[in-house]
Amino acid sequence: MNSLFSEIEQGAISSVAPLAVRMRPTSLDDLVGQEAVLGQGSWLRNAIEDDSLSSIILFGPAGTGKTTLARIIAAGTKAHFTEVSAISGGVSDLRRVIDEAAKRLSYQNIRTILFVDEIHRFSRSQQDALLHAVEDKIVVLVGATTENPAFEVNTALLSRSRVIEFAALEPSDITTIIQRALQDPRGLNAAFTISADALEAIATMAAGDGRSALTTLEMAAQVRQTKADEVPEEEPDIPAQITLTDVLEATPRSVLPYDKQGDVHYDVISAFIKSMRGSDPDAVVYWLARMLEGGEDPKFIARRILIFASEDIGNADPQALLVANAAFAAVERIGLPECQLNLSQAALYMALAPKSNASYRAIGKARGEIASGPLRAVPNHLRDRHRPGSEDYGVYAYPHLEPSGYVEQQYLPDGLERGQFFTPGERGWEAYRVEARQRDQHPDGPPAASSDERSIE
Repeated sequence: MNSLFSEIEQGAISSVAPLAVRMRPTSLDDLVGQEAVLGQGSWLRNAIEDDSLSSIILFGPAGTGKTTLARIIAAGTKAHFTEVSAISGGVSDLRRVIDEAAKRLSYQNIRTILFVDEIHRFSRSQQDALLHAVEDKIVVLVGATTENPAFEVNTALLSRSRVIEFAALEPSDITTIIQRALQDPRGLNAAFTISADALEAIATMAAGDGRSALTTLEMAAQVRQTKADEVPEEEPDIPAQITLTDVLEATPRSVLPYDKQGDVHYDVISAFIKSMRGSDPDAVVYWLARMLEGGEDPKFIARRILIFASEDIGNADPQALLVANAAFAAVERIGLPECQLNLSQAALYMALAPKSNASYRAIGKARGEIASGPLRAVPNHLRDRHRPGSEDYGVYAYPHLEPSGYVEQQYLPDGLERGQFFTPGERGWEAYRVEARQRDQHPDGPPAASSDERSIE
């Protein structure tokens, strides 16, 4: 039980704490968002309310309520609740907590809930130290992470825990949080109102992060209060209104979440590549800007564009590879901020170019044949002639002696047929060259199409 002095100390700390801390929900009903995992009748809500929680890993973006939920569990459980820092805590700290939990369970029959925030920061040895305690239910683990636990948490530990994924908060959730903070005595206590456009701006800039939204609201209120102090209001009893200008002065730019090693990194680069493949220039430049604003290495972006030029455009537009290579060289020579122009030009070129993945598919099929097929000999007429006995290799027809520059002869090993690996695309230079080669091969007109070919056409 808290003493009078500890309550006074807590009150003093709370009075100077950031708005996001003061407004932290204290019950499940106060928690905004996450209806999919915490709604009425959900497994997680029932487990918390029944005080029968088993080990869980809370996974989701920052500011979505993971740590808040841990605090709610701490306040409502009859179990002993303890927390270990994933940043400063070591294996010895974990062993001490586990030993204490084992004694508590043996002598007092009291469970221990262990909360580990940012559990992905635990080393493998630290995670291993938790494994047997979780498996034997000496502790109930509540881990929280912004990184995908499938990549950052030991598989054995994951298999003994239930992963709960938190989603980014919806703009309507952010609006609710802001309006609550404006009125709540713990928050701004009705000292301010907010304009509709300012409210919308905060909800947009927060990008699903409730903590970020409350921080922005607090700073905007401070800006408004400073202006009010400089120019006293004619009616001081009327709450000051936070305007869009106040919000923009407090946070002049939106900071969207972007982690250069985590899920957002892979999601955004995936969206960028798929947008180039889908020939959507607006989406391409948007995702490019997201990466640049997030601090992505421009050489990483340039490498992806260079790969894309061959994988998804290929010989439908051979110029694409040259453009991509030039952009990569420019990034190396120029650097940011100017190289964003080279990246933008190259990425938009890729989006607008005709597409063909024939080169990508051809090398994949050929390598598959080599990996699983038999050893196939080089046809004799294609073998090197600089050796004794080469006169018996047979005649090699030299294409440059033909008017068309082409001669019909076997180039593949026995057992393989033309068209087995490379199927030309129907767009751009690649399709044009295939048509031109067919004209060169059959100057008197194309051969009659088979029934299969006619059905495809």
